[in-house]
This record gives sequence, C-alpha cells and structure tokens, in this order.
Amino acid sequence: MGELVLIRHGETEWSRTRRHTGLTDLPLTGEGERQAGALRPLLAPRDIGRVVTSPLLRAVRTAELAGLEGAVTDPDLTEWDYGGYEGITTADIRRRRPGWYLWRDGIVPGGPGHPGESVEEVGERVDRVLERVDPLVGDDAEPDVVLVAHSHLLRVLTARWLGLPPASGALFTLATGAVSTLGHEHGRHALTSWNVPSPSAP
Repeated sequence: MGELVLIRHGETEWSRTRRHTGLTDLPLTGEGERQAGALRPLLAPRDIGRVVTSPLLRAVRTAELAGLEGAVTDPDLTEWDYGGYEGITTADIRRRRPGWYLWRDGIVPGGPGHPGESVEEVGERVDRVLERVDPLVGDDAEPDVVLVAHSHLLRVLTARWLGLPPASGALFTLATGAVSTLGHEHGRHALTSWNVPSPSAP
C-alpha cells in the first residue's frame, strides 16, 4: 500500500545551533550532506511515484543527494515563517519572554519579507498539500509519495493527517535527515513510522 514518506532536510548551520530557520535559505553543512546521501539505501527499495520538495535550498539539495529524481517544488511546503524570531534560539526568546512556547504563544512580526505566520496559517498550507497528495496514496496499486521539507512544517502536516489541530504538531519531534511515514489502517489515516534516522547516522 502506498505511503506518504516525509523527509526532513539534512543539517544546516542554524539547525545545528538550534536557531529558528524559516524562510532564510541556508545550505546544508557537510554533515547535512552526509545525512542526505545516507538516505539512499533506506529509500532505494521503495516504489516512489512522486517527489515534492519545499523550494528552499536545504530541502531541494537533500532530495538530490538522497537520489530522489524528478522532484517538483511546492511553496506550501516552505517552513513556518517565524517573523521576528527568525534566526533566534528558544533560549534567547525566553530571556525576553519567560516561558515562551512556540506552539502556544506564536511569533512576533519581523521585518520586510518576514511577516510571520500563526500555526493555524501553517495548518492551512499543509491542508492544501494533503488535498493534493492524499488521493495519490493508500490504494494497493499506488506507489509512495515523498515530501522533503522542514521540521515544524512536517510536524503540523502530520497532525493534520491524523485529524488533529495544527498545534498538535508539538507532540512530534523530528531530527535532521530523518524519515517518517504516514499511511492508512482500515481505511483511516495512521502514523506508520516516525523519526527514523538514515542507516549510517549515529
């Protein structure tokens, strides 16, 4: 049965240092490229019919290094726009806003090009993605669909696949270069695997 395969991009300098990375278009680090390349043996046995990536470089490059050919980009897979918290760590934000929690408290608007989004707005974007891909998975005759994107975006998407509110993405953690799968059980959406590291990742 076809599955929806989710891949978080490999490591970047900002993901390594735990800085919020929304629209900033950072390249992969050397470790991020290694993580992406190490996905090849994990993905090779799969029958993949469609690959869709975020338009940001870190996702596109991850798909290339993972051997995923024929990828198309979808702007709805772009990471959460963190507005004024772009490039800032949670620890730094909490120095100014004690107890701040992204999934509950949201972000503040940023400068030009970083207006910011609410978790509900991210949810609206992933709902559009799921509308497009849901008909392509689930039947015995259908191959897998692969989405290569970002941590918070994919967490919100997973929550919506399971029929949960967007903020329930907080329940799922997702490492760089990890693979997760969404599928069906008895005709209902299900989580079939989560946060699986590439075979050679530590």
